[in-house]
Amino acid sequence: MYLHASAQTAPKYSNEFLGIGVSARAAGMSNSILAGVDDVSAGFWNPSALVHMKDKAQLAYMHNNYFGGIGNYDYGALGFRMSGDQAASVSFVRLGIDGIPNTLDLINNGQIDYDRIREFSAVDYAFLFSYARKTAIEGLSLGGNAKVIHRKAGEFATAWGFGVDVSASYINASGWRFAAVGRDITSTFNAWSYNFTQSEKEVFAQTGNAIPENSLELTLPKLLLGAGRYFELSEKIGLYPELNMDVTTDGKRNTLLRSGLFSIDPHLGLEANYAKLIFLRLGAGNFQQVESFSGKNEWTWQPNFGVGLTMPRFALDYALTDVGNQSDVLYSHVFSVRFNIVEE
Repeated sequence: MYLHASAQTAPKYSNEFLGIGVSARAAGMSNSILAGVDDVSAGFWNPSALVHMKDKAQLAYMHNNYFGGIGNYDYGALGFRMSGDQAASVSFVRLGIDGIPNTLDLINNGQIDYDRIREFSAVDYAFLFSYARKTAIEGLSLGGNAKVIHRKAGEFATAWGFGVDVSASYINASGWRFAAVGRDITSTFNAWSYNFTQSEKEVFAQTGNAIPENSLELTLPKLLLGAGRYFELSEKIGLYPELNMDVTTDGKRNTLLRSGLFSIDPHLGLEANYAKLIFLRLGAGNFQQVESFSGKNEWTWQPNFGVGLTMPRFALDYALTDVGNQSDVLYSHVFSVRFNIVEE
């Protein structure tokens, strides 16, 4: 496969479908769960925290609709503890837009022929293989992901990518929890290849569009930091706040803190529980500057809300994102379930 050298760049927002996040618990807390995650979804958020799973094996699934049902976002994971000191998981993520009309063959002998319209899907897949292990240092665990990425736009474009994440979790004697996750530490790559027929290439030329060439796309490293602590307010009521900061290295982004070299996106989550059975969650994040109708730049933010029910072998979580339409992001309903298939 020929790789066009001039395309070996690191564009912003490469593989951004992995930045959406997984689990309704995380969505309700504005994805602020790096330090506090303690279930199978740690394989996605912070693999070193897999050792904190309360059960020997867990199964999780989430489905979400985006853009008024145009896009479908799915996540599934299976995690298990191999011993008291080790744990592993396998996860998948799929974001797909289906039923896209292909009009490249719309014209037949100079006439429009709607029967020649075909549909295709644009789909992004990620497969994560995670491992975690406790260290000899009390409260410290280390982990990592090997991930395979497959992206596809019908029969026209296909990409395969590979990347590595590393992470560390630490719980001190006072109960404070800290986490650091290095995403794409080796710069995850997507190798794109394109396949167009001669007639399709002619349509590109006639409409003034460039014919895509095989290329290599890079995703630069990102550092995620988290800190939180559980507070027992009474015998049955508990409170867990957590602050996360996402540090990107692909230049200036539209975040609260930014520079020409890196940007910092802070977000905060809060989870209250009653008897560790019923959960109420709040989150604030996605702080951005947008231009108003008057031409002035204004700060917006995204408030999120969630609830959860946790039974001995089953957990159901729900989140409503962008409550009150405070940001440009459309609100979404997020549901996720988790099964403890092998209890402690």
